[in-house]
Amino acid sequence: MSDTREHDPELQKEAESRWGQAEAWRQSQRRTKSYGPQEWAQIKKAGADNEAAFAALLRSGAEADGEAAMRLAEAARLHIHRWFYDCPPAMHVGLADMYEADPRFRAHYDDQEPGLAAFVATAIRANAARSG
Repeated sequence: MSDTREHDPELQKEAESRWGQAEAWRQSQRRTKSYGPQEWAQIKKAGADNEAAFAALLRSGAEADGEAAMRLAEAARLHIHRWFYDCPPAMHVGLADMYEADPRFRAHYDDQEPGLAAFVATAIRANAARSG
């Protein structure tokens, strides 16, 4: 596995156009340029595991704003914070908004489990609200 920035040059170009002036973008670029195959495999696995846990929680009938979902939301936030850029709860809410509004993000989640994008977004918002 190579750096995820190489997987889809068009998405990379779009992301740079949208966020290239943001400190989070620059921070992510600095961090990720040093990652090798092991780091990318670890990042991908942790993200997939988190999404699978969210999907299982949704299937179980758990509340999206319940404690278990908020723990997963916090784990997702910390994953971004550790590997890509500083991600305070308010910034994570911005990502939640994008997960629901952008059809590509929504499909990414909803293809795993119908309604997953809204479930994850609700959990992120609830987690942010409890943090301050």
